[in-house]
Amino acid sequence: MQQLKKIISRETFPVRHPVLRPGLPEDSCIFAGDDLETTAHFGLYDNQDIAGVISVFRAANPAFTDELQFQIRGMAVLPQHQKKGFGEQLVQHAEEYVKQAEGTLIWFNAREAATGFYKKTGYHITGSPFDIPGIGTHYVMYKRL
Repeated sequence: MQQLKKIISRETFPVRHPVLRPGLPEDSCIFAGDDLETTAHFGLYDNQDIAGVISVFRAANPAFTDELQFQIRGMAVLPQHQKKGFGEQLVQHAEEYVKQAEGTLIWFNAREAATGFYKKTGYHITGSPFDIPGIGTHYVMYKRL
């Protein structure tokens, strides 16, 4: 049975660490802004075990003029739970959260390998690819709500 619920930042680490920061220290899973009041973290549980996470930050990107922007960070699904629609559920939940907060745009830095997934969920690339040292090539992606 699946359950999606609001969690605290530290509860994202069992997914962030192996998926997004493998081989790095666990404290590399701490993102700037994780514990701000305007940040929300959600966990998707499968039979009581955390399977995926997503974090939503109120953050403006100068590439966009929208007044109330939100950034997705740390979206990850454990390998054994991938290809089951969990990622789509997490993104849809984040979009609903942003709509309820009256946000008009979601943006994020997507890993090159994940751009196809995000395109299928209605996101678009803007600008040129860029490198995040130690992590890899990324693209800014966005969706207006």
